Amino acid sequence: MDGIHDLGGKPGYGEVDRKSGEVVFHERWEAAVFAMTNAVTRAGAFHNIDRFRHAIERINPEAYLQHGYYGRWLGAIENLLLEAGIIDQSELNQRAVERGGSDADLVAAQPAGQPDAIGPSPGGVGNRREVADAPRFVAGDGVRSRPDPVPGHTRLPAYARGKVGQIIAWHQGWVFPDTNAHGLGEQPQHLYTVQFRSEDLWCKRGFSVSLDLFEPYLEETSDE
Repeated sequence: MDGIHDLGGKPGYGEVDRKSGEVVFHERWEAAVFAMTNAVTRAGAFHNIDRFRHAIERINPEAYLQHGYYGRWLGAIENLLLEAGIIDQSELNQRAVERGGSDADLVAAQPAGQPDAIGPSPGGVGNRREVADAPRFVAGDGVRSRPDPVPGHTRLPAYARGKVGQIIAWHQGWVFPDTNAHGLGEQPQHLYTVQFRSEDLWCKRGFSVSLDLFEPYLEETSDE
């Protein structure tokens, strides 16, 4: 889905500020949110990382920019707990007041649109799976990424849609995030590393960008 989370390659936001030796948690509450994520998984709020990522994508855009990395995690947890029926909105509001806040502090828990049904818990360990069909592509093949946006979760960033690249590696079959995030099953797909020239993505020349992309994102193309 197109949203505030998909900022890669967009102008106007400046460079990513990468600090050497940055701590994992800046405040104690961030560590608590990290631990809470594992707890709500065990409570049945969500069953896979794709659903969690999609919950982050659906938080209020204003909150996404204001609440920071673990603030987004907290907003996603709030959404998932509400959607699973583990807590209700009144309990969440009461907790905010007890902690010295108000309903306004729950902006991160306001989902954009209706939630999807919760799917079954995956049966395997990890996300690698067998795929019945042979891979369509091999290293060296030219491919074009699909140009159309999708309404739900996807791992194809907007800046790479409709672009020509080259397969440089095949990684066997993996759970398909586009279905797994929405309770539609794992539907494993072949995964490839695709290399793009920087001038084909943006105006800058002289470097390449490699993305791990699933087979349904790709189509054959002649050399360009």
